[in-house]
Amino acid sequence: MKKLLIIAVAATIGLTTYAGNPDRAGSSGAGHLLVNPWARTSGNGSAGMASIRGIEAQFLNVAGLAFTRKTELVFTNNNYLVGTGIRVNAFGFGQKVGETGALGLSVTNMNFGDLDITTEELPEGGIGTFSPNYTNIGLSYAKGFSNSIYGGITVRMISEAIYNVRSQGFSFDAGIRYVTGPKDNLRFGIALRNVGPPMRYRGDGMSISAVIPSTGNAITVEQRSERFELPSLVNVGIAYDFIFNDKMKLTTDLQFTSNSFTRDNIAIGGEFGFRERFFVRAGYGTEIGIEDGEERMSVFTGPSVGATVQIPVGSGESKIGLDYGYRVTNPFNGVHSIGVHITL
Repeated sequence: MKKLLIIAVAATIGLTTYAGNPDRAGSSGAGHLLVNPWARTSGNGSAGMASIRGIEAQFLNVAGLAFTRKTELVFTNNNYLVGTGIRVNAFGFGQKVGETGALGLSVTNMNFGDLDITTEELPEGGIGTFSPNYTNIGLSYAKGFSNSIYGGITVRMISEAIYNVRSQGFSFDAGIRYVTGPKDNLRFGIALRNVGPPMRYRGDGMSISAVIPSTGNAITVEQRSERFELPSLVNVGIAYDFIFNDKMKLTTDLQFTSNSFTRDNIAIGGEFGFRERFFVRAGYGTEIGIEDGEERMSVFTGPSVGATVQIPVGSGESKIGLDYGYRVTNPFNGVHSIGVHITL
């Protein structure tokens, strides 16, 4: 396990050296990998990489998947950037394996609705519609190596497509969490995300048909797109639980994100829970550097809020919860996330 920690720290230093560079903004692809599809972690500003448990941890720090109790099912619908017609749907399944392990599977889909097909000859359309579709599928395994150290890894398949062009690839995530404190109420986490080979677009849309004027012969020229890199990053976070009694608990989170293709970010968040049935959340995130007058590079302006109502089912530990999260944006009218969380 010590070797794993050393490798993670070394990789973090290597990525951080080239991170936080706003001059590279827009030069990466597969930006949907940076979209948090889950309602609970959205409500606290996506700051809970050191505290989140279960299948939602697959997005921020997969090590949190190791805390899956038995079986977990999650579905979330996001009305993304209200007014644009973009929908983000996510489904997650987590299953405890053995004494300390857990498997997780998630499917996230971003849909942009129907758009008109246009050509040089018909710039106004009228020949049908197409729907851009971004999908990523993550398969994860996490394990507790001791009472204090937990780790996990995710392999993610990536697909981006329109009706005649598509790109496919894969990436890896890895994360570690360290738990300490008199009541295991202090946690540290570190995670590497979206590390993988470059991707490239291919398809019939990359071809051009023309006629040679001198001979009248028809030819087809196939162009190759430039490869693009994935938006790799490193998350580092800390969480602390203020346990008031057996009914009330306040979890506070602080997270730093070192990005490879834009500014670094810092986020704070909190979750107050009452009797494991009612939860309220709030968070705030910002880009490092905008305090010096630089323009904001993200559509998110900072604040986020959320809540969960969780009801026990049967006589065991089974629960069903309704989650909500809202993130403020400018422009557009924010992001609404509504989810159903089932724990068996």
